[in-house]
Amino acid sequence: MEPTTSAELFFDLVFIFTITQLAHYLIAHPDWRGAARTALLLALVWFVWIYTAWGTNWLRPDQAPVRALLIALMLGSLLLSAAIPEVFAGGGLVFALVYVTMQMGRTVFGLWAVQGQPWLVDGFRKTLPWFAGTSLLVVLGAVVGGAFQEALWAAAIVIEVIGLSTGFPVPGLGRSPAERWMVEGGHLAERCQAFILIALGESILVTGSTLAQHLNLTMTGAFVLAFAGSVALWWVYFARSAPAAAEVITRAGERTGALGRLAFNYLHPVMVAGIIVTSAGDEQLLREPGAPATPAAALFTLGGPALFLAGHAAYKAVLWRTLPISRIAAALLLVALTPAAVALRVPVAVAAGAALLVTVAVIVADRAAGRRMPQSRGPRSPLR
Repeated sequence: MEPTTSAELFFDLVFIFTITQLAHYLIAHPDWRGAARTALLLALVWFVWIYTAWGTNWLRPDQAPVRALLIALMLGSLLLSAAIPEVFAGGGLVFALVYVTMQMGRTVFGLWAVQGQPWLVDGFRKTLPWFAGTSLLVVLGAVVGGAFQEALWAAAIVIEVIGLSTGFPVPGLGRSPAERWMVEGGHLAERCQAFILIALGESILVTGSTLAQHLNLTMTGAFVLAFAGSVALWWVYFARSAPAAAEVITRAGERTGALGRLAFNYLHPVMVAGIIVTSAGDEQLLREPGAPATPAAALFTLGGPALFLAGHAAYKAVLWRTLPISRIAAALLLVALTPAAVALRVPVAVAAGAALLVTVAVIVADRAAGRRMPQSRGPRSPLR
């Protein structure tokens, strides 16, 4: 497996700011429309990042032209992130133009860089018209604004997913089937693990900066609770699943492309969304730890970990073809606790403590399953 380069890690650093902006946008708009808009923005930002990760899987990030591309994409990602607060309030055109420039520019660069490798040229050539079509929808949405902006951006995301799922078919050229993608699965797994770490790091950064402004005994206790929640999510993802997942994808053979598409493009943003929602809940916790949980606070505090666990359950089910019972049960329990926390006027700190206990229960179940697992089965064995 090719190790992740410093240029790739440098590019990733921008997305700490991106995750912060998305979490703050959700906090500022704690309703269903705000959640939907945050999801749209996360999807578009994720497309920028994940297609760049796929690109560096095929290109050489240690070469000067690719490094220059990553620096340019890094600048574009900063501009995207800076535009997030006003993107649905008249500032969407900046976001849209930067997004289009990044998606189209990276694809054209890739088409130039892989000359002499017919299967890669074929793949980039077929993605180009799809990206052009979705880019047009993103720009049109920003120009029109209002509800049309949301609808057109949602349509662009759906078309993007359809294109990827079907191999970006183009009349006269056919499609690019996933089994033909020469993918370094371990590299992609490592890249997505880095993004999860970035998202978790942002959560700790937000809670730490909030504590620094209001340092007292109550706030310190709330901070410790929020920090423990981040550690628990990290443990669920990294303790055993992460290294084993890289091994599974590396050994998938012809299934590597299809498996990577599902595991990385579709399921990892669900987990990232869970971390963003949890981060919003942590900020609510640090603001008023003893206040009764409002519907928004309960959804953030309990729904965030539930979303993360649901995404990780699907990730494990796809890779190991098993049913991750502990994660599914934990996610359902957290969802069930959300209306109860609001109805009983449970303090936000108590709701956060309940979310932590449920997540720790998943970790305990994992360790118990690990002790029962026969050693001969190796990393492809189901992990609960």
